[in-house]
Amino acid sequence: MTVLALGINHKTASVELREKLAFTPERLPEALLSVQNDAGCDEGVILSTCNRTEIYGFGDNADAQEVIDWLASFHQVDAQELKQHVYIYQDVAATKHLMRVASGLDSMVIGEPQILGQVKQAFQEAKATGAVQSYFERMFQQVFSVAKKVRTDTAIAVNAVSVAFAAVTLAKQVFGSFDNKKVLLVGAGETIELVAKHIFEQGAKDIVVANRTLSRAQKVAEQFSAKVCTIAEIPEQIQNADVVISSTASTLPIIGKGMVETVFKKRKHKPMFLVDLAVPRDIEAQVAELDDAYLYTVDDLQEIVARNMQARSEAAQEAEVIIEDKASMFDDWLNSLESVDLIKEYRVQSLAIKDELLERAVNQIQAGNDTEQVLKELANKLTNKLIHAPTSALKSAAEKQNNQELAIIKTVLGIR
Repeated sequence: MTVLALGINHKTASVELREKLAFTPERLPEALLSVQNDAGCDEGVILSTCNRTEIYGFGDNADAQEVIDWLASFHQVDAQELKQHVYIYQDVAATKHLMRVASGLDSMVIGEPQILGQVKQAFQEAKATGAVQSYFERMFQQVFSVAKKVRTDTAIAVNAVSVAFAAVTLAKQVFGSFDNKKVLLVGAGETIELVAKHIFEQGAKDIVVANRTLSRAQKVAEQFSAKVCTIAEIPEQIQNADVVISSTASTLPIIGKGMVETVFKKRKHKPMFLVDLAVPRDIEAQVAELDDAYLYTVDDLQEIVARNMQARSEAAQEAEVIIEDKASMFDDWLNSLESVDLIKEYRVQSLAIKDELLERAVNQIQAGNDTEQVLKELANKLTNKLIHAPTSALKSAAEKQNNQELAIIKTVLGIR
């Protein structure tokens, strides 16, 4: 029995190659059936994300080259080119790799949480098509348990490692929660969209997105039930804002010290938390001079992110120890399966010898042969048949003077 993990990721292949090897939801069921029928795997799971495509296979005839050829054929890419970018893990190394992937240790951002959900979805899709049987059922459930333990027992996912998440985390530390807090997001690019996602997930419900192009602001806002306004309306909207986070491509500041000073007079100096993620700056640096304004720049957040990345790296080392231990335990279980199969095979072989000799003895008795003589012959032949292989093994070990092998055979045979 062989376990294979084979694939490409953001570290081994360009985005162009990753795009070619991605599995669409429409073709995934077909691919899973094909892995079983055409790639020599009894069981198969396909993990396909923007950063990786991986094939997990299991079976007596699972072969890495065969899977590579199948993957190249399925996506119509050159097998030799693909082979230059593919990584291959087998047996306990394959199990360990999957545990690292599910725990976020193999991700572009260490500890990112989305990958565990993607692995679970890949497993469920494979199970729905019948590509998962008893072995992968056991293996993937163990992987999910390990990933949960890594996140519970280490700080792998605790600290913010993007400026967007760091901004939201810092705001939450200031306010405790976002209940009844008004949020103004300035800009509608990728960074602000990510900020909106994080702050919405953290409980903020009163969000306004300000942008020069309202249609773009609306695309961001509709995902989080937010309102929209133009840049020109910021002086009005900022009056009620507790949190202001800005990231635009403007060459000049959008929020100046005078604007915020005027706002503070109207809101009776109620504190305001501001984060400027833009370069050049969207918020004048002098805003930080105001008593009730708490202004952070992208440089401030980068320092937080750097510290948190170091903390995650240390947590990753703890996670590796957990994975090493659990992967080894799972490998022991796999080896025990092989011993179970050997025991079954030995029993079947022994029972076949018994049945053959017994049938011959019964026939002799029915033919009128002396019963006592037939039983003696049965006992002798059965004994000789059963001890033939162990006797040969003992002779061979003795001739080679292999004391270790002799000790093992004696233990197996119960000889003291």
